[in-house]
Amino acid sequence: MSALKANGIDVFVAENRQEAKKRVLEILPQKAEIMTMTSVTLDTIGISGEINESRRYNAVRPKLMNMDRNTQGLEMQKIGAAPEWVIGSVHAVTKKGQVLIASNSGSQLPSFAYGSAHVIWVVGTQKIVKNITDGMKRIYEYCLPLEDKRAQKAYGMHSNVSKILIVKKEIMPNRITMILVKEKLGF
Repeated sequence: MSALKANGIDVFVAENRQEAKKRVLEILPQKAEIMTMTSVTLDTIGISGEINESRRYNAVRPKLMNMDRNTQGLEMQKIGAAPEWVIGSVHAVTKKGQVLIASNSGSQLPSFAYGSAHVIWVVGTQKIVKNITDGMKRIYEYCLPLEDKRAQKAYGMHSNVSKILIVKKEIMPNRITMILVKEKLGF
């Protein structure tokens, strides 16, 4: 926690998924524009459905799902890259407070890195690793095989680690909040 805070990331610890969900919903303002990134963690704790289906928020993902990638692709990229709020998870957090996020398409990386004014990451504590080397190992040896299976089932295609974002420090105060959950969530 102290390493994350020293790197400009606000952090809260939740005992379980219910407490994590409660904390997220306390942070998010009603009617706010929110993009939920694809995340097994968010799905597991019920955040994706809550945001995208409750109508209490200006959910971006349902709008994107109703757009045509062939004719509105650039508009979709712009909308997804800079929503006011973005919520997702990460693949590894080092003991020095560095955060690693891998992606096949890169779609979630712009909002995490810069595009969104507010970022929330919900992270199971099993994702804490010693250093960046161990984080990379975790991505390739643990996360990728699981994500590949998920992508084959969901999209009928294989996944890759095409892009990796490493957040070493956030310079905008109160921009990123991480909720560490003392439970195995996601991969």
